Amino acid sequence: MCGRFTVNLTFEELENYVKENYAIEDIKSFSLPRYNVAPGTEVISLLHDGSKYRIGELRWGFIPSFVKNDESFSLINIKSETIFEKEMFKKVALQQRCVILADSFYEWNQNQKNDFPRRIMLKEKKIFKMASIWNTYIKSDGTKIHTVGILTTEANDLIKEIHHRMPVILTDETEKTWLNPREKNEKILYDILKPYESQKMMMHRVTKKINSPLYQEEDAIKDIGVIYEE
Repeated sequence: MCGRFTVNLTFEELENYVKENYAIEDIKSFSLPRYNVAPGTEVISLLHDGSKYRIGELRWGFIPSFVKNDESFSLINIKSETIFEKEMFKKVALQQRCVILADSFYEWNQNQKNDFPRRIMLKEKKIFKMASIWNTYIKSDGTKIHTVGILTTEANDLIKEIHHRMPVILTDETEKTWLNPREKNEKILYDILKPYESQKMMMHRVTKKINSPLYQEEDAIKDIGVIYEE
């Protein structure tokens, strides 16, 4: 699963990244870096509107269309294996796909509750993209809230020692497919929602201070112990 993540970038680094990779010239000024991104907050997301890539913020916590006037019902993680089977996700998965930008995510050891949290990263790339879907929730007063949920898959060999799920991290090629609004083939889309290669990832222990979503200090990402690699 993915309950917290980080965006350890300056705004200038993010701006240069999206200009180079998505040909986006003008973006709003995001508050960066972010050391402990939590559910319910606005997260940096990217999609393709049919003619160009767009970047903005969506509220982390997907609210399905059938929910009426109840913001308390939201899903931060969505099981990728069933998005084309459940009606609450299928239409959105075909029409409203996006990615969330991050440079690491946190995970807690589900087998040893007193263990330290882990920060998990890619070895060769600082920024990665998590496959996500978005939806617009309309409040009773007509206010629109654009929400997003991260897709998860079974854990790879590195992560499964602490948890059985992980976010779907896309490669450069699978991201192009996921963000292509013209792609409606369920099998093609489903086949790219796989665990990222464990040998291309690493993780290390971090402070338990991140257990609180209010903790936003830079030492949240500091390695306090053994680095794990495949």
